[in-house]
Amino acid sequence: MDFKTRTLQELRDRRGALVQKNALLGFDGFVDTIVTPVALRAGQGDNFTPFASIAEFGHRILGAAGKSTNIEFYPRMDKLGGNGPIMGNALLAQGARVTYVGALGRGLVHPVFADFASRAHVVSFVEPAQTTAAEFPDGKLMLGMMRSLDELTPANITAALGGIDGYRAAIDAMDFVALVNWTMIPNMTAIFTDLVERVLPSLPVRPGRTFFFDLADPEKRSAADLVYALDTIGKFEQFGRVTLGLNLKEAQQVYAALGFAAATETESGLREMAEKIRIRLDLTTVVVHPKESAACATRDGTWWIPGPYVAQPLITTGAGDHFNAGFSAAQLIGCSPEACLGAGVCTSGHYVRTAQSPSLTDLETFLANWR
Repeated sequence: MDFKTRTLQELRDRRGALVQKNALLGFDGFVDTIVTPVALRAGQGDNFTPFASIAEFGHRILGAAGKSTNIEFYPRMDKLGGNGPIMGNALLAQGARVTYVGALGRGLVHPVFADFASRAHVVSFVEPAQTTAAEFPDGKLMLGMMRSLDELTPANITAALGGIDGYRAAIDAMDFVALVNWTMIPNMTAIFTDLVERVLPSLPVRPGRTFFFDLADPEKRSAADLVYALDTIGKFEQFGRVTLGLNLKEAQQVYAALGFAAATETESGLREMAEKIRIRLDLTTVVVHPKESAACATRDGTWWIPGPYVAQPLITTGAGDHFNAGFSAAQLIGCSPEACLGAGVCTSGHYVRTAQSPSLTDLETFLANWR
């Protein structure tokens, strides 16, 4: 029996359990405009040649040094964005009960989040940030304006949830808490510290509760800030199980910041990165997910699977958040680490092909037809 068959069987055996699980996510929120950068225009509308790579785009920009240039972004869609909302939307699609706290609009929820807000319990108190996501065949550039996220502070979160008692009650009811986008929320380490020092110590430990963390490309933050945040994340282990989710670039940055030499991008290298990061931070689980595969380490060992890579995806923005949702959903219902990886890569694989968050039925169909 291969890993696809095992994953499919585990999901089928447990699929009814997710509707009983409560998930709280926070705290970012973005309005994403997905664009294609235009290299050569031949006519109106989509009659143009896009840049073939980020390197080609970069050469155009470098050529403007000391001069100027005009670059057109052709809009493809406006969509809900931010690590938290995208992950929350994917968890909703798979059947979890979702509470979202964060930057979806002050007073009124921004229209791009309206459908999400109609299906989740939303506590929104900050205006969303904005991202122009320029997509290329070999990657994407996320161009953000995020000053509003400065208002995401421990005090403002506490007030939005009705005071410290409301904050504690919100966390107490949850099986799963995802705290994502550390890089773009300047006060996120302070939020982590507030949780482990003021909020969580007063709560009874809920069996099986998982805390999930996603850093969101920490390149623009100092190594010292990153290590301090990672050590703070480790303190959540006294209140539940901690999973740290990392794409390849994030894993490499964390690995270097923790003082390890570079690891290869092979199966063995990915397993090594996940294992050494997990041991150094003393976490329950560390996940590393490149585009072509995924690996994880737990206290019981390491696992790796290939992914359903597609050379020409319909969309890539949000692929990592969908992986995180699939992995976390499988974790919540007690799947094995291998099946969690399988659910993660299939959730992401379905999304990049369709631009739609898959249900568990969609995942089963995807797995059954994956060749």
